[in-house]
Amino acid sequence: MPAGIQLTAPVPGWAIDADVVVVGSGVAGLTAALRCTAAGLRTVVVTKARLDDGSTRWAQGGIAAALGEGDTPEQHLSDTLVAGAGLCDEGAVRTLVTEGPDAVRRLIGTGARFDTSATGDLQLTREGGHHRRRIAHAGGDATGAEISRALVDAVRDASLRTVENALVLDLLTDEHGNTSGVTLHVMGEGQHDGVGAVRAPAVVLATGGMGQVFSATTNPAVSTGDGVALALRAGAEVSDLEFVQFHPTVLFLGAGSEGQQPLVSEAVRGEGAHLVDADGVRFMLDQHELAELAPRDIVAKGIMRRMRERGAENMYLDARHFGAEMWATRFPTILAACRSHGIDPVTEPIPVAPAAHYASGGVVTDLRGRTTVPGLYACGEVACTGVHGANRLASNSLLEGLVFAERIAADIAAVAAAPRPEPSTARPPDAARGTADSTAPLPLIAPEARLTIQRIMSEGAGVLRSATSLGGAAEALEAVYQDSLRPADPRKPAQPGVESWETSNLLCVARVLVAAALEREETRGCHWRDDFPERDDTDWRRHLVVTLGAGRALELSRTDTPAFPAVRPADPPVPREPSP
Repeated sequence: MPAGIQLTAPVPGWAIDADVVVVGSGVAGLTAALRCTAAGLRTVVVTKARLDDGSTRWAQGGIAAALGEGDTPEQHLSDTLVAGAGLCDEGAVRTLVTEGPDAVRRLIGTGARFDTSATGDLQLTREGGHHRRRIAHAGGDATGAEISRALVDAVRDASLRTVENALVLDLLTDEHGNTSGVTLHVMGEGQHDGVGAVRAPAVVLATGGMGQVFSATTNPAVSTGDGVALALRAGAEVSDLEFVQFHPTVLFLGAGSEGQQPLVSEAVRGEGAHLVDADGVRFMLDQHELAELAPRDIVAKGIMRRMRERGAENMYLDARHFGAEMWATRFPTILAACRSHGIDPVTEPIPVAPAAHYASGGVVTDLRGRTTVPGLYACGEVACTGVHGANRLASNSLLEGLVFAERIAADIAAVAAAPRPEPSTARPPDAARGTADSTAPLPLIAPEARLTIQRIMSEGAGVLRSATSLGGAAEALEAVYQDSLRPADPRKPAQPGVESWETSNLLCVARVLVAAALEREETRGCHWRDDFPERDDTDWRRHLVVTLGAGRALELSRTDTPAFPAVRPADPPVPREPSP
């Protein structure tokens, strides 16, 4: 059945035909696009800003894989399962850790230059939750920027068709409910102007996260939950959205700071930095065997507890013992960011506090990235593959994007090569925007509501949650939605445009997150309920799956671990090219 709920938008005025359209240009999107192109598929990449403006370029720490002497995929598996707090899909994690090392080697073969020793071996570091040094990094603390550079260069060398400065709007489907492309709006600097369509039987969502739903986040401005919102409107399942990872060590710029905040990578703690309070006391030593290198949810909670005890707005990360040379060579990006805000980590501790960082949940997929909508795939932060469970292990995100993008490309190529039935007639873009059974287009949310949504989420659904805070957030978000139905001036409703579409997407994902967080009455991973402080494996070792039902109502259901058996087929191994 064609997607029935759509954003209010003009009818597409132009179209591009392709075999596959990839939405997003981070490690997941560009890897999928390059592999699809190599398989002979006509591939189009649609990205919201420039090719290198996604979240990947901001990744500092590195990419985790069992590449070091004595390390094994089994050890990586164990660390990932522990961090995931009982909600990881072990089959998905095993896929990640066994295919990960060769995927990283292929990335190096694509042109990514990682830091190496004098003998040419990869330099590996540790981060929270890892019992081994298995984090490969580049440029000291500029891993994401180097990966992005290498992949963007490869895309340009391949003359792969790209549409930059384009916000994806909604999924197109044929009369049988199969994916037939996407609608998108290209902002002034792109190849096209206004709303158009890319028509393709396969769509890969690699749109990144939704960190901008909170006031303070490490995510760039483009991370407004567009992929999750599109998938929900198209009828796909979304799961685990309540598990938002708050990075423990984000540079504290003041209580009123909003927008993207500078990250202080976990690798700084991996190299020996200590978390201390204002009196210089290390407070993580009695919290976990790994102290500052415990999984991120534990470190974030430890920081928040100490802040509560001391009535403080922040804690400190002390790495003065590194010395000037180590700071300049190992962490030049962080050093520059700190100094730009008047802090010199060579001579003083860095003020830090948790901020929204990574969505562990997203659009439900199987082991080949397939969603519950035929022809629609998802990978990277927008997806819920089952790898992360209730809390992502540090530096598994880049690896997940890499591994599952390759699997998606292999599946799309296999489907394209298989004998096909008589082709169905795809609906033209204007006819594909809804059916007789669908409701009216989704009311748009005015751009000025964006700050309101972010403050509601930070106050009610941040690191510390309770029935009271979440209930208040749910009521406030509902009020924002109702205001869109009856604007103060009926003659001036919100108009179609990038800011309104983004704000509508933010409200959509905010409502799902709050509904799931309110439903999950326990503390697990990065979901912390003050009123239910204990982990409850009897009732809650399961997933909350959300769909958008009739009348746009959110429908929540529970599924047991392992995740999503209905969409996880027993697939044979995905064929692989030899590693360089």
